[in-house]
Amino acid sequence: MFGKIIKGITALAAFIRFVSFDLITPIALGTLFALATSSATAQPLEKKKITIAVGGKNLFYYLPLTIAERQGYFKDEGLEVEIPDFAGGAKALQALVGGSADLVSGAYEHTINMQAKKQHIKAVVLQANFSSIALVMTKEKAAKYKSAKDLKGLKIGVTAPGSSTNMFVNNLLAKEGLKPSDVSIVGTGAGAGAVAAMEKGEIDAMANLDPVTSQLEASGKYIAVADSRTERGMKDLYGGDYLASCIYASDEFIKKNPHTTQAVVNAMVRALRWLAKATPEQVMAVLPEAYISANRSLYKQALLKNMIGYSTDGQMTMKAALNVYKVLKQFEPSVMAAGDSIKLDATFDNRFVLKADAKYK
Repeated sequence: MFGKIIKGITALAAFIRFVSFDLITPIALGTLFALATSSATAQPLEKKKITIAVGGKNLFYYLPLTIAERQGYFKDEGLEVEIPDFAGGAKALQALVGGSADLVSGAYEHTINMQAKKQHIKAVVLQANFSSIALVMTKEKAAKYKSAKDLKGLKIGVTAPGSSTNMFVNNLLAKEGLKPSDVSIVGTGAGAGAVAAMEKGEIDAMANLDPVTSQLEASGKYIAVADSRTERGMKDLYGGDYLASCIYASDEFIKKNPHTTQAVVNAMVRALRWLAKATPEQVMAVLPEAYISANRSLYKQALLKNMIGYSTDGQMTMKAALNVYKVLKQFEPSVMAAGDSIKLDATFDNRFVLKADAKYK
């Protein structure tokens, strides 16, 4: 390593010989030295081509991932990233477990569920503090809705069985003493198919995210009867601090590929920093046209609703993780069976985020 630094300094000296020293200010000289030494101290990526699975890439829940991709932040880190899109978070998790994905952009809840099943995965950067899921019903049914007790016996659509939207429903049921089996869960995906399922009356209610939820609300036919897109909704439904959308990977991948993991987190933190300062118009200008072409005005309104829910630095806290655990142990069989053996400090790792935050202040 020392030899590489010497080579870098030698190259710097050679450059200076061709430039009048009077033209080089101390600041410029410092910058040149940093450039000469940075390449020498940069760690090579263990794996440049990686796959990040996601369940519903168009959803606002995963917006930071799309920003990192569209802004070229992954490429800046030397990564070639493929992002296969699945019908829901549970499907993306299956891709990781099956070995066809290196990382997942998904719900933090899965890290706890999988630990309870003796399969260890870790969240390495947080995308959102809000789950941003809403339960939507027709106006007629919403008028009769008093609490989750009224869901008993109904068909409820979710992005995919076992996904965060499914867990959202289970949490509502648990608060009223009901079990997951008291309703019928139907996978509807996170796009046009979900909207169609509601409009055709194939389901009685649906737990989904924006832009799907806002599209239904804008029609005037549907109302959200439980909503975690607001601070009040998050407090009522989850008790406050929460870990929602994140990037997670297996312990094995993180240990074998620490520099690659750091590169992914660097790109995501840059996306979060950019998103925190961006206007809705700037965000929309970056996104694929297919995401917003149907109704730009509606998309902007939905975006404004969700901006509050994104993390600004990617860091995760034990307090928020504990709230997730409290929710899951109400209804997840594996978590309930694991009892106090769950080690929350093994479900997330802030080391990579702290380095990225220091780099991209």
